[in-house]
Amino acid sequence: MRLAKERNGAQTSTVLRTGEYSVYIVQNSAGRFYTGITDNVERRVEQHNSGVSNWTRNKGPWKLVWQKKGLSLSEARKLELELKGQKGGDGFFRKTGLSRVTAQ
Repeated sequence: MRLAKERNGAQTSTVLRTGEYSVYIVQNSAGRFYTGITDNVERRVEQHNSGVSNWTRNKGPWKLVWQKKGLSLSEARKLELELKGQKGGDGFFRKTGLSRVTAQ
Protein backbone atom coordinates (compact mmCIF):
# COMPACT_ATOMS: atom_id res chain seq x y z
CA MET A 1 0.00 0.00 0.00
CA ARG A 2 1.38 3.40 -0.87
CA LEU A 3 0.37 7.03 -0.70
CA ALA A 4 1.40 9.44 -3.47
CA LYS A 5 2.62 12.94 -2.80
CA GLU A 6 4.15 15.74 -4.84
CA ARG A 7 7.68 16.96 -4.20
CA ASN A 8 9.52 19.54 -6.27
CA GLY A 9 6.93 19.14 -9.02
CA ALA A 10 7.71 15.43 -9.46
CA GLN A 11 5.61 12.48 -8.39
CA THR A 12 7.23 10.57 -5.53
CA SER A 13 5.78 7.90 -3.33
CA THR A 14 5.49 7.60 0.41
CA VAL A 15 5.60 3.96 1.36
CA LEU A 16 3.80 2.71 4.42
CA ARG A 17 5.75 0.51 6.81
CA THR A 18 4.87 -2.80 5.18
CA GLY A 19 6.70 -4.89 2.60
CA GLU A 20 10.31 -5.50 1.80
CA TYR A 21 13.00 -2.86 1.49
CA SER A 22 16.45 -2.64 0.00
CA VAL A 23 19.51 -0.67 0.97
CA TYR A 24 21.31 0.41 -2.18
CA ILE A 25 24.47 2.23 -3.18
CA VAL A 26 24.87 4.18 -6.40
CA GLN A 27 28.12 5.63 -7.70
CA ASN A 28 28.85 8.35 -10.22
CA SER A 29 31.72 8.63 -12.69
CA ALA A 30 33.70 10.78 -10.21
CA GLY A 31 33.64 7.87 -7.76
CA ARG A 32 31.18 9.45 -5.29
CA PHE A 33 28.78 7.11 -3.50
CA TYR A 34 25.20 7.66 -2.37
CA THR A 35 23.51 5.21 0.03
CA GLY A 36 19.74 4.98 0.40
CA ILE A 37 16.68 2.87 1.24
CA THR A 38 13.80 2.05 -1.08
CA ASP A 39 11.13 -0.50 -1.86
CA ASN A 40 11.97 -0.25 -5.59
CA VAL A 41 15.66 0.10 -6.47
CA GLU A 42 15.14 0.46 -10.22
CA ARG A 43 12.71 3.36 -9.76
CA ARG A 44 14.95 5.04 -7.20
CA VAL A 45 18.06 4.91 -9.43
CA GLU A 46 15.96 6.42 -12.22
CA GLN A 47 14.94 9.22 -9.84
CA HIS A 48 18.58 9.90 -8.98
CA ASN A 49 19.43 10.15 -12.67
CA SER A 50 16.44 12.37 -13.51
CA GLY A 51 17.17 14.96 -10.82
CA VAL A 52 14.34 14.15 -8.38
CA SER A 53 16.79 13.59 -5.52
CA ASN A 54 18.32 16.84 -4.25
CA TRP A 55 21.70 15.47 -3.15
CA THR A 56 22.38 13.55 -6.38
CA ARG A 57 20.96 16.16 -8.78
CA ASN A 58 23.52 17.36 -11.35
CA LYS A 59 26.15 14.93 -10.05
CA GLY A 60 25.26 11.89 -12.19
CA PRO A 61 24.84 9.76 -14.06
CA TRP A 62 24.48 7.28 -11.22
CA LYS A 63 25.00 3.54 -11.51
CA LEU A 64 23.77 0.90 -9.05
CA VAL A 65 26.86 -0.78 -7.58
CA TRP A 66 25.49 -2.62 -4.51
CA GLN A 67 22.21 -3.58 -2.86
CA LYS A 68 20.87 -5.73 -0.06
CA LYS A 69 17.27 -6.87 -0.56
CA GLY A 70 14.53 -8.36 1.58
CA LEU A 71 14.91 -6.21 4.68
CA SER A 72 12.24 -4.85 6.99
CA LEU A 73 12.10 -1.06 7.21
CA SER A 74 13.78 -1.22 10.62
CA GLU A 75 16.61 -3.45 9.33
CA ALA A 76 17.06 -1.26 6.25
CA ARG A 77 17.31 1.94 8.29
CA LYS A 78 19.82 0.36 10.65
CA LEU A 79 22.03 -0.85 7.78
CA GLU A 80 21.78 2.48 5.93
CA LEU A 81 22.86 4.41 9.04
CA GLU A 82 25.68 1.93 9.65
CA LEU A 83 26.99 2.37 6.09
CA LYS A 84 26.59 6.16 6.13
CA GLY A 85 28.35 6.26 9.51
CA GLN A 86 31.44 4.75 7.91
CA LYS A 87 31.79 7.90 5.75
CA GLY A 88 33.53 5.97 2.98
CA GLY A 89 36.09 4.49 5.36
CA ASP A 90 37.43 0.94 5.53
CA GLY A 91 34.25 -0.36 7.21
CA PHE A 92 32.11 0.82 4.29
CA PHE A 93 34.23 -1.12 1.79
CA ARG A 94 34.53 -4.16 4.08
CA LYS A 95 30.75 -4.38 4.62
CA THR A 96 29.85 -3.90 0.95
CA GLY A 97 32.78 -5.56 -0.80
CA LEU A 98 33.10 -2.52 -3.02
CA SER A 99 36.44 -1.27 -4.28
CA ARG A 100 37.90 2.19 -3.76
CA VAL A 101 38.55 2.35 -7.51
CA THR A 102 36.64 5.15 -9.28
CA ALA A 103 33.69 4.01 -11.42
CA GLN A 104 34.09 4.28 -15.17
